[in-house]
Amino acid sequence: MLIVLLMSTFGPVQVTADPLKADMLNAFQPPSRGHLLGTDILGRDVLARLLYGGRVSLTVGMGTTLATLPLGGILGLIAGYFDRVDGIIMRAMDGLMAFPNMMLAIAIMAVRGPGVENVIVAMTVSSAPRLARLMRGQVLAIRSSMYVESAICVGASRWRILFRHILPNSVSPLIVQSSFTFAVAVVVEAGMSFLGAGVPPQVPAWGNMLQEGVQAMTRAPWMSVFPGLALVFIVLGLNLLGDGLRDSLDPRLHGR
Repeated sequence: MLIVLLMSTFGPVQVTADPLKADMLNAFQPPSRGHLLGTDILGRDVLARLLYGGRVSLTVGMGTTLATLPLGGILGLIAGYFDRVDGIIMRAMDGLMAFPNMMLAIAIMAVRGPGVENVIVAMTVSSAPRLARLMRGQVLAIRSSMYVESAICVGASRWRILFRHILPNSVSPLIVQSSFTFAVAVVVEAGMSFLGAGVPPQVPAWGNMLQEGVQAMTRAPWMSVFPGLALVFIVLGLNLLGDGLRDSLDPRLHGR
């Protein structure tokens, strides 16, 4: 995952090939010294498109995570502590969770149109309910603990209890879940681009590259293999990162 991250971040600076420059005379060139990962159906360098496409996927994943974490956390915090609004917030979250991530994101994209920013908005709306429900469960478990009851006895205000005692002790699961949210956002963005509902077709993105590679799978398999491997590595790395964060942040596992 770190290799994919570094190559997507700094690789395009070192690559001289233009990911949008077409060269029909060099179409379907296999990997060689001139084109390390070959060329596509229009003669564009696959390596350059792969690196620039990584920026799109990582931008969507990072933007979705940074937007989902506070949104879902605040909604879950309020729903778990204030009983009057709990039912309203959770029924709204249940309504959003009734739709698969891909279907809900595509529906939002149909309204807002293609673009990286709109993909982030669509993924945030579809991912926030799961973090809100996770946060609510943590708050419900912590609000009945002894130290919260002690804070109530000494006259601490609701907001002080909420942000001083409950919030710091309930964010660990959200941090772990955010790594999986990142991975889901990358996969869903690639799927939406593959279906033509994500970023515009002319933008180098892993989903767009996979969609183009399907048309020439037998003639130029490298067009699909390399972006597919990049997706596998980044998602696998994010899942392993989430497992590591869970083990390090869970106090029950520190004695092992």
